[in-house]
Amino acid sequence: RAMSRLSETYMARTLDHPDLNDVSLEDALRALADPVRLSIVRLAARSPALPCNRFFEEIPKSTMSHHWRVLREAGLIRQEGSGTARLNSLRRKELQQRFPGLLQLVLHEEPR
Repeated sequence: RAMSRLSETYMARTLDHPDLNDVSLEDALRALADPVRLSIVRLAARSPALPCNRFFEEIPKSTMSHHWRVLREAGLIRQEGSGTARLNSLRRKELQQRFPGLLQLVLHEEPR
């Protein structure tokens, strides 16, 4: 029961998401330079609001936590608590406004 409360407390904690005006292009590109993080962004673009555990089950949780943090701090994803899970979504509209064309390049999409 104590572990359950600890888990609920951890998951309920609000995560900081940067204002994209405070994120540089270099920060975003640095986050996208890692192949795992690039894959996460591509998956998030296709499947919004996916829980953390739906990505790369073969990669240790601690490593994935690091990748999530880097992507969140670079302003690329938003993580929201939902029960005991964290749901991840791409900050598509905000990124398009801040860095026009970046997502099209990264996601291999046609311009809109």
